[in-house]
Amino acid sequence: MNRTSVTRHGLILLGFTAVTAVAVVIGVRLDAYGVPLVLLLACAFSLQTSLMSLLFRLVDALSSTTHRCSRPGCDFQVWLTGVDAAENRRWQEIAGNHPHRTV
Repeated sequence: MNRTSVTRHGLILLGFTAVTAVAVVIGVRLDAYGVPLVLLLACAFSLQTSLMSLLFRLVDALSSTTHRCSRPGCDFQVWLTGVDAAENRRWQEIAGNHPHRTV
């Protein structure tokens, strides 16, 4: 396991713990208003699912590299995660000189 994957795993574990804690706190606060258990669970699980999805997207964004075509008007891009320097450079060159460039 490389350093990036260890850091990513730690961020996800920390985030999961924080998201679960927030969902439990919201559930406890709603319980004080007499909200039925089924509705409490639905709210807590949907909050946890939404926040975990956001967390995964943030962790992916922080641990990835994006190479884009430099030609104006071209929307070609390559999104990389967990590659070495040689592979990163190869994709950077591909993005700069890809065969489907638009004028």
